[in-house]
Amino acid sequence: MGYYQVEMECAERETMRELQSKRLAENVAHVYKNVPHYKKKMDDRGVTPSDIKSVEDLCKLPFLTKDDLKDAYPYGYLAVPLSEAVRIQSTSGTTGKRVVAFYTQGDIGLWDDCCARAIMAAGGGKDDVVHVCYGYGLFTGGPGLNGGSHKVGSLTLPMSSGNTERQIQFMTDLEATILCCTPSYAAFLAESIIEQGHRGQIKLKAGIFGAEAWSEEMRRDIEARLGIKAYDIYGLTEISGPGVSFECAEQTGMHVNEDHFIPEIIDPETGEVLPDGERGELVLTCITKKAFPLLRYRTRDICVLSRKPCSCGRTLVKMSRLMGRTDDMLIIRGVNVFPSQIETVLLSCGFQPNYQIVVDRVRHTDTFEVRVELTSEMFSDTVKDISTKENELVSAMRAMLGISPKVTLVAPRSIARSEGKAVRVVDKRKI
Repeated sequence: MGYYQVEMECAERETMRELQSKRLAENVAHVYKNVPHYKKKMDDRGVTPSDIKSVEDLCKLPFLTKDDLKDAYPYGYLAVPLSEAVRIQSTSGTTGKRVVAFYTQGDIGLWDDCCARAIMAAGGGKDDVVHVCYGYGLFTGGPGLNGGSHKVGSLTLPMSSGNTERQIQFMTDLEATILCCTPSYAAFLAESIIEQGHRGQIKLKAGIFGAEAWSEEMRRDIEARLGIKAYDIYGLTEISGPGVSFECAEQTGMHVNEDHFIPEIIDPETGEVLPDGERGELVLTCITKKAFPLLRYRTRDICVLSRKPCSCGRTLVKMSRLMGRTDDMLIIRGVNVFPSQIETVLLSCGFQPNYQIVVDRVRHTDTFEVRVELTSEMFSDTVKDISTKENELVSAMRAMLGISPKVTLVAPRSIARSEGKAVRVVDKRKI
């Protein structure tokens, strides 16, 4: 697959390290001068910009969290005059205040470049039709892939989310070749396309899926149903949006755009920086953004970094598929449970990824139910057969999680579908 900026994507490690050190020092000085909140954090830690000369000095800087950004809402971490900011994007704001991220025109151009790298790594080019059904508006998914597609020179279908009938119509009529959306919506589209008999009309060759944690089993299921190669992409509103990292054809992790973002893995409890290969919380530092350049931002995403050589030729460090989040991880009866683990079990047992986890607390004890849709083929089974399948899933989940849920198999399409991020967890506990 092609490169968009080969000189950066395949740079020698020493060259990249020197560039990162230069950009880091410049951005630390920029932030210290222009963001009082950051200046206070650094002063409290006894750190000045002159102390940050290279990547090795990154550990001297304080961490930043989403709570810091919420406390300073809306303009507290804006690092340029408001007259230089041309756009905002925002988190969903499902709990408390939203996080508002700012962009200069230059920031948007660099973000578009990062997404263009992802599209070309997935085989995209100027002759492709890129179908973007991530949400637009304040959500970063649509604008990010839209801008990247423009940079590549592809015909861009700015579909946004929703209206599945229209999505399929444009996908077939305009012969879309690359699909960009959440993996849960890709699975729903695949289901709808097959049910409506349009599978033979689909010209897709690749999909770029992100904004949710998803399993390898779900990837293979989507690939088989749509006849595509499915690529992972990662980003978050606070840092820029999709394109922080992207997957190549090797599909063994996502290359981090290290000329723009420096990744670290830390122990989420102690903050200790962990070596490559160890699982922990991803921390990201922006070294080229000017309007909203976050330093040592704790993402709460759990993953692993690897610098093993990649067959694609890129030298950019890889981050693994997300293994969950420290803040959406469920603790049930003292056991850590990630929804992605449930998904892995379901797909390995022949079920589709249409499920919901319901947690409650009765008489001071956690209850744990997983509601799973039967496939249409299974729905005609006898009550005895369905009971057997439920028991098999209980055993498989106990083996994966170390805890036994109640498994309830429900009718096909009885769990509400999502056209954005899937609502996988209903936690009714008052904790």
